[in-house]
Amino acid sequence: MTFKGQTAVVTGAGRGIGRAIAEELAREGVNVAVVDLVEDEAGAVSEALSAMGVRSIPVVADVSEAESVKGVFEAVLKEFGSVEILVNNAGITRDALLLRMKEADWDRVIEVNLKGVFLCCREAVKAMSKRRYGRIVNIASVVAFTGNPGQANYSASKAGIVGLTKTVAKEYASRGITANAVAPGFITTAMTEKLPDNLKEEMKKAIPMGRFGTAEDVASAVVFLSSPDSGYITGQVIHVNGGMYM
Repeated sequence: MTFKGQTAVVTGAGRGIGRAIAEELAREGVNVAVVDLVEDEAGAVSEALSAMGVRSIPVVADVSEAESVKGVFEAVLKEFGSVEILVNNAGITRDALLLRMKEADWDRVIEVNLKGVFLCCREAVKAMSKRRYGRIVNIASVVAFTGNPGQANYSASKAGIVGLTKTVAKEYASRGITANAVAPGFITTAMTEKLPDNLKEEMKKAIPMGRFGTAEDVASAVVFLSSPDSGYITGQVIHVNGGMYM
């Protein structure tokens, strides 16, 4: 994969899967704008990436706000001059069963997880269209396809990402821009590590490979879809779930 020197915007890159994606891109020589709502985390990741020999800047932003997203791309274009890669990873959960779910929690999850992807894609295609090249990778979830009790808002937002991804792919294929999604299954994160051992063992029984995935498993798929080697793949969903959904 030869995309050294390109520039990527990675949202929600301050920790977890987003950080792993940013690091994997940096290993390929890609410059990275680390976008996160938490300033300290964005700064720490950006500093680590710079130590790997690429250029990196931290950008604090709320992806659910149009002006904030516009500011991200203005800062990135000013610093790097171009944006070849966008990875929409930022997301939140506000779990509750349907009858107990607060309207505010529904709205906030949709705003961050789905509207945020829309806003970032809208800004990215402006820059990418001028160069007639771009890679957009959106992070969906296995629950977009299976549903999950207590996650009506999260499941709906991730299913929406799949439809949005396919539409962007169709609208901008003629401009040399691809748009794909990666749908992780159960991934080892700070949140899953807090689960009781017996619950984790039950969850693993639903996974043919018998283990949770890692952030690096997801990052590897994202990096491939971000690369020139994926140029004839667009509008697709790559499932990274150990076989729990086929």
